Amino acid sequence: MKIYSILLITMAILANSCRFSNNGIIKDKLVETLTSELVEKYGEKNRDKIERGIQQAAQLWEKNDGIASDFSTFVLDNYIADDSLKEQVFYRIAMQLENIYGGFNQMSVGLQKPLHVSDYQTLAIDEMFAQWDPSSHWIEDFYHSKLAFYILLNFPFYTLEEKNELGMQWTDLEWGYARLGDIFTSRIPAQVVQQFTQEINVSDNYVANYNIYMGNLTDSTQKTFFPKDMRLISHWGLRDELKSQYADNENGLQKQQLIYQVFKRIVSQEIPLQVIDNDKYTWNPYSNQIFDGKGQIVENQAEPYTRYEHLQKVFKAALQTDTYSPIYPTYLKRKFEQEFEIPQAEVENLFTQLLTCEQVKEVAALISKRLGRPLQPFDIWYDGFKTRSTIDPQKLDKICMQKYPDKEHFTKDLPHILQKLGFTVPQSEFICNHVSVDASRGAGHAWESAMKTDNARLRTRITDKGMDYKGYNIGVHEFGHNVEQTISLHNVPNYLLRGVPNTAFTEAYAFVFQKRDLQLLGLKNDDIHEQDLTNLDIFWGCYEIMGVSMVDIRVWEWMYKHPSATAKELCDAVLKIAIDVWNQYYAPVFGCKNEPILAVYSHMIDAPLYLSGYPLGHLIEFQYEQYLQGKNIGQETYHLFSQGRLTPTCWLKKGLKTTLSVEPLLNATQIAVEKLKIEN
Repeated sequence: MKIYSILLITMAILANSCRFSNNGIIKDKLVETLTSELVEKYGEKNRDKIERGIQQAAQLWEKNDGIASDFSTFVLDNYIADDSLKEQVFYRIAMQLENIYGGFNQMSVGLQKPLHVSDYQTLAIDEMFAQWDPSSHWIEDFYHSKLAFYILLNFPFYTLEEKNELGMQWTDLEWGYARLGDIFTSRIPAQVVQQFTQEINVSDNYVANYNIYMGNLTDSTQKTFFPKDMRLISHWGLRDELKSQYADNENGLQKQQLIYQVFKRIVSQEIPLQVIDNDKYTWNPYSNQIFDGKGQIVENQAEPYTRYEHLQKVFKAALQTDTYSPIYPTYLKRKFEQEFEIPQAEVENLFTQLLTCEQVKEVAALISKRLGRPLQPFDIWYDGFKTRSTIDPQKLDKICMQKYPDKEHFTKDLPHILQKLGFTVPQSEFICNHVSVDASRGAGHAWESAMKTDNARLRTRITDKGMDYKGYNIGVHEFGHNVEQTISLHNVPNYLLRGVPNTAFTEAYAFVFQKRDLQLLGLKNDDIHEQDLTNLDIFWGCYEIMGVSMVDIRVWEWMYKHPSATAKELCDAVLKIAIDVWNQYYAPVFGCKNEPILAVYSHMIDAPLYLSGYPLGHLIEFQYEQYLQGKNIGQETYHLFSQGRLTPTCWLKKGLKTTLSVEPLLNATQIAVEKLKIEN
């Protein structure tokens, strides 16, 4: 085993050396000379750290930074050999980074607040402020001031393979050193960073205002099904409304079919421009005709590929950063290997295992039996395994609106929510004192704090009538994020370890909160199959979102192969990819081909490649739940999230004593199916 480990480490170092290859300014010979000089001075045992730091600093040194002799002087004057001094320097850097990250984060929250919070009337200037990224210059400034090179030299970067191999034995301080080394792996010009931020913010604003007036939807007989004042955002609000209709035995199916037609018009860009966030026209999404107040047909003006223009602009902004990212030269690599810290091939392999497993057909047959009809494409969102699916959605709305007539009542109840989950009173008060609640303009989100003196933000939709069930359900989910964000900022060993391994871990924990939303309302479930139904719900949720994620990945691969494509060509490609993924993984189960529904997620437009975090989150959620059985959720939460941002592999091994796998979920699903087969 020792030989095998040494070989792995050696291969990782060689791979790292190749990645940090000479950029032509500082020659390899000089790197070797400087390494030898410092090794001779400080000992052979320090060779790896010395060589690694000099190589990485040399790789990012540019002409404007000085000539070769300047580099030599910098290295010899600034290398830290004394361990005690190095630790002091680390904590001083950590203190200043908290000031930097925290300050920039506070500015971004304030700049984007008019677009995110419903209290503001939207002005054109708001989007201009939101597009400005106050942090876009700081990395570049750190290189110019030599601070970046100082950190590179003394706190070098480790590959993902090295972190996974060495990290199980690292101390908290060594992990902090490694995370500090992750910061300066590229040298992206400020204007490129600013452009990417701008395109993301513009796309986010487009998505946040993409609402459909449900009371204006009609079928072929001009019949309407939804309340006149119901205004839902795409895709989240529409999808959640579709889910809620499984409880309506009278008109639920017709409503679901109507929403599905809306989805298809959105992804194909056949949706009339006049019905987007506009209540002046009624719309029949089947015929795609729109009508004025007198019932007369109005000329249909389709949305002009705006959805795909935004996606295209985000891609091109990401493409500009590739040149400046020697370790992760594509956005796909930056997302999976740098951000998720799980290689793309490993992620796709996990997804494929579940998408092609035998349990899919068995669960689908069970759903069809429960529905009393063949499956339809929108049943990828089947919600009947949840307790609330049998409860009248209007009853849930009434309960929530009475309990939470405004954000103040919801805010006041947050400590009690935590105490119901096993958090102590002091823990609940501490967390809630670091969370601020706002009524959201969009579907809702949680915005973390980056400094201990600031608060995390919880945003969810709260109408003038109060918080309906959808707003409450989202609010509980986002509160789960806030709890994680607060603990993993305030209770981790050092600032560089703040957070969780990746977004999937915080999504998983938010799911743990969200699935208990009815319990927190005092609504009990006496079903003896509650746990089996929960397992089936997680499984079916994975089956749906993994296919969506595969579409997202393939779309980005297509864009890299076709960087000059037009918005229409991109639209056609996305539809083809969505249909291909459907035909591969869903058509054999649903019995219908060529469905484009997997392309409807708004994340594809304003959160590039974020979607894979959800199915990874579902898998981790299941492993959370297995770990939490019989334990106090509140106290285990503190234990788990105080680990800090290790790699996913190390975090799971240390915290849950397991590795990321679909097998536990598949086994539990099979058991649940067999039990329910016998029961039925």
